[in-house]
Amino acid sequence: MAKAAKKAVKKAAKKPARKPSAAFMKPVAPSAALAEIVGSKPIPRTEVTKRLWAYIKKNKLQDPKNKRMIKADAALKVVFGGKAAVNMFEMTKLVSKHLK
Repeated sequence: MAKAAKKAVKKAAKKPARKPSAAFMKPVAPSAALAEIVGSKPIPRTEVTKRLWAYIKKNKLQDPKNKRMIKADAALKVVFGGKAAVNMFEMTKLVSKHLK
C-alpha cells in the first residue's frame, strides 16, 4: 500500500509549465523588405515566424511534394537573397538577417 501512495504523490508533483524565453519575446524591427510581408511595427521573433508561414500558406509557396521547400515570389526573393527556393531551415537563417 505504501508504494502505491508514493507513486500517486510523484505523479501529482508535475513540473511547472515552461515560460517563453525573454529573448524570443523581445520585439525586433523587420527590414524594409521583410516589412512588406510581416508588417513594419516591431514584433517578437515568434510572431515574425507565424506571419511568414501565414504568408507562405496563403500564397501557396510551399512545394506540394517536398513541404520543406519554400518557393520565393517577388517579395520573398528579396528576403531570401535572390534565391528562387530555400528549405525551411535555411529560411529562418536568411530571415534573421532582416531583423534588428
